[in-house]
Amino acid sequence: MEKGRKVVIVGSAWPLRGGLAAFNERLAKEYLKNGDQVTLYTFSLQYPSVLFPGKTQYSSSPKPKELDIKVKINTINPLTWFATGKMIKQAKPDLVIIKYWIPFVAPSLGKIARIIKKNGHSKVISIIDNIIPHEKRPGDNFLSRYWVKSVDGFVVMSKDVLKDLETFDTVKPKIYCPHPLYDHYGPTETKEKAKEKLGLEKNIRYLLFFGFIRDYKGLDLLLKAMNDDYFKKNNIKLLVAGEFYTDPKPYIDLIEELKIKDRVILSNDFIPDEQVADYFNAADVVVQPYKNATQSGVTQIAYHFEKPIITTDVGGLAEIVPDGKAGFVVQPNVSEIKKAILDFYQKDLEGHFIEGVKKIKNQYSWAHMLKSIDEVARKI
Repeated sequence: MEKGRKVVIVGSAWPLRGGLAAFNERLAKEYLKNGDQVTLYTFSLQYPSVLFPGKTQYSSSPKPKELDIKVKINTINPLTWFATGKMIKQAKPDLVIIKYWIPFVAPSLGKIARIIKKNGHSKVISIIDNIIPHEKRPGDNFLSRYWVKSVDGFVVMSKDVLKDLETFDTVKPKIYCPHPLYDHYGPTETKEKAKEKLGLEKNIRYLLFFGFIRDYKGLDLLLKAMNDDYFKKNNIKLLVAGEFYTDPKPYIDLIEELKIKDRVILSNDFIPDEQVADYFNAADVVVQPYKNATQSGVTQIAYHFEKPIITTDVGGLAEIVPDGKAGFVVQPNVSEIKKAILDFYQKDLEGHFIEGVKKIKNQYSWAHMLKSIDEVARKI
């Protein structure tokens, strides 16, 4: 792997919060570890408040000390696009990495990428989360096509996205590299200690649904799956940890309607980085009942904490979870999700699945991500 390069990462980072910022910051740290010089250019405004479904876009944590972060880009102010593009163009980095996740950011990040490329030196590579968004809007294809034409090459984190990307471009270099492990949230520790920190009952076993709650993530399917007396009789509860990015009322009403309030714990604020470990350490298994998806950073947090996963066979989720070895892969319907959960407990599969997770987790390294980016860069 090359070393000593000038690398720029453009996208979400502190003072923003969430998975996108976590990814870019962790990627930057890996480049620093590799001996490269790294600068992150992030958003002063990522989404206008009318488009943001959560409580706040900003982190309450202090700035990461080791990272050089410049807060420059306003997605609705083109003046900042030109200024940022010009600044990076003049700096002549060897490598520019830009994460793409929704068409809304295509105009701002696309213009920045096009300006940078005019220096005739920088290679601009996009890490693609989704090229076709989960929640579709008019103009999505036009904006994604604009984005694809703005950069030199691509790294995708699911084979489904690679297939989608081929409908937009068949010429530029592109490679599949699975999402690396999120290994920066702290160490594993006993369930008992984690439950104590969260104020959870120690005699209860917990399923975990983690992350922002959006309709496509299928929490309604999981709630319906919890409608079985087995869970009450065996002291098993569902812990839902994450902020609602959709109307919470249908979910609250469903809990009431199913009469499962006694077996569901809603922790619906944003989970700060320093508490993430406690939720995963407290759980027996992580459940991802998604109705559609590409890949998920939640899977890679779970693997870091050596937790089995029950996931649905949508997008690239099944690529990461070997069925019957590190968890279960099921169809996105209530009966299959419920059967998988019941099998997990009734057949006492936790230990077996944990061993499976331990065997595969080291495949998902950040060093592998850097090698994949280098492979694309060599073909540009």
